[in-house]
Amino acid sequence: MSKNEEQYLNMAQRILDEGAVKGDRTGTGTLSMFGAQMRFDLSEGFPLLTTKKVAFGLIKSELLWFLRGDNNIRFLLEHNNHIWDEWPFKKWIESDEYDGPDMTNFGLRSQQDPEFAALYKEEKDKFVQRILEDDEFSEKYGTIGDVYGKLWRGWEDKNDEGVVDQINRLINDIEMTPDSRRLLLTAWNPETTPFAALPSCHVLSQFYVANGKLSLQLYQRSGDFFLGVPFNIASYSLLLQMVAAQTGLEVGDFVHTIGDAHIYSNHIDQINEQLSRPMHDLPKLWLNPEVKSIFDYTMDDIKVLDYVSESAIKAPVAV
Repeated sequence: MSKNEEQYLNMAQRILDEGAVKGDRTGTGTLSMFGAQMRFDLSEGFPLLTTKKVAFGLIKSELLWFLRGDNNIRFLLEHNNHIWDEWPFKKWIESDEYDGPDMTNFGLRSQQDPEFAALYKEEKDKFVQRILEDDEFSEKYGTIGDVYGKLWRGWEDKNDEGVVDQINRLINDIEMTPDSRRLLLTAWNPETTPFAALPSCHVLSQFYVANGKLSLQLYQRSGDFFLGVPFNIASYSLLLQMVAAQTGLEVGDFVHTIGDAHIYSNHIDQINEQLSRPMHDLPKLWLNPEVKSIFDYTMDDIKVLDYVSESAIKAPVAV
């Protein structure tokens, strides 16, 4: 079985065994480790975890959203992707314009009170529908601020009042100066990012070319190890392969470095269940070879083949 997945499972066990008990912004509580690192050899297969089902459709629609330079969740909702709903919805229910039922401490109340959880879902469903149908409301409450796609494709250049397209620059630099140590992609603007609905967690990527192979190291300041990190592993491995396809390089390693790698206190049972399960062979990634630009991929142009996994494991999102 895959050493790639084994790395993730071993790190999860290490956080359980050695992690420090820490409070957090959400009030949930965590077991936390500082400075976790994993290395995934993509020649082994695409690192989509098999000890639980990971929804690849959500991963690829989110990455396409980033590559559009978008920071409004409407595109995600149009592709039935709800992984970013919670933060814009929180902004809405805490606004002066919201006049619905009291949603104070909605995260903890949803876990403790089934009736409130049903009410919360009803209000969020209304919010989602309004984002899809009301342009003005979507513009005001559907945006998440300066994170990821907005900074990847439209970083504001105050020198000439234009924008910097980091993805275009990155691809050009890989093709023209592959030995450069400046093949960087950043998603943290100290002026604006701290005020986003959820400030960027995966903040810095460095690409590296050697022996005809393209590798990528991600620095992630904060990693929800059970829910978020499996998505991040697959997402950046996908980005690496898409950039390699455009630049004519083979894929090398994805190196994942996490500052605060944590397991939330209400995810411990779930990750223990995952650790008890068998691994399967990793799937393969297929990218449509007819697509010539990284910006032209659609959902149908990206597929995982031969993905066999254990069932999904549900867990609450800490907001």
